[in-house]
Amino acid sequence: MQTTTGAIVFSSLKYGDTSLIVKAFTASDGLKTYLLKGVLASRKGKLKSAYFQPLTQLELVVNHRNKGTMEHLREARISYPYSSLHTDFVKKTLCMFLSEVLIHSIREEERNQGLFHFLEASLQWLDTHDKIANFHLLFLVGLSKYLGFYPDTNFMDAPYFDLAEGSFSQVLPLSPSLSGAELANFRALLGTTFDEVDSIKLGKKNRNVLLQSLLRYFEVHLHGFKQPRSLAILNEVFS
Repeated sequence: MQTTTGAIVFSSLKYGDTSLIVKAFTASDGLKTYLLKGVLASRKGKLKSAYFQPLTQLELVVNHRNKGTMEHLREARISYPYSSLHTDFVKKTLCMFLSEVLIHSIREEERNQGLFHFLEASLQWLDTHDKIANFHLLFLVGLSKYLGFYPDTNFMDAPYFDLAEGSFSQVLPLSPSLSGAELANFRALLGTTFDEVDSIKLGKKNRNVLLQSLLRYFEVHLHGFKQPRSLAILNEVFS
C-alpha cells in the first residue's frame, strides 16, 4: 500500500555508476534502506541526489514491502529546508558525526514516533542556532532515552556514575565509571535543554573527555556500536 511518510536520511552510498543506496529513518516504519536506480544520471526525475545528504529531512512516497530487503522510492521532497546545516562547516562536521552515531545505534525496522520527533526537532534546533559547542553531548544523552538506556537520575549526588548499570553509585564500580569534574559535567547535562546547554562551560579537553565517555556508554549498551570515524575531525573543529 502506498504510504506518505516523513524521513531523515542517515547515509547514502554510491552503487555502480548511477545509483545510490540510501538509509533513512522513517516516521512510518523505522529504519529503511532504499535503492535509487539511476538517480545520479537523471536530471529530470522526481528523485534528486541532492536530497540524500546526511540528516536531510524528507517527505517520501513509498510502497514498503517490509520483507527485510531494499525498498524503492516513488517520490521524495524536502520537508524542512535547512538554512545552515549543510553549508556551515562546523554544522556539516556535526552532521557527519551524528549520522555515523545514528547508523551504528538504530537498526530496527519498527515505528518509533518518539525517536523520530526527537531527531526532527533536534536537527531543526541545530539548524537555527549558533551556540552549538555542546549540542552533540546533549544529543547523545537525549538519544539514549529512546534507545532504552537513559541514565537513572536517582541518587544524583552520589560520587560515581556506573556506565554499565546506567546509574549513580556511592561506591566505586568495578565497571567503567565517571567521577570528579567529568561526573559534574555529565550531571549538568541531565535534565537541561538545547536552549540552556551552552551555559555548561566546557574547555576543549573536558568536552572531548566527556564525549569519549558518552560514546563508551553507547558501546556498553549497544552491541556492535562503533566509534565514529569522524570523531577526530569533530574534536579538532571544537578545539
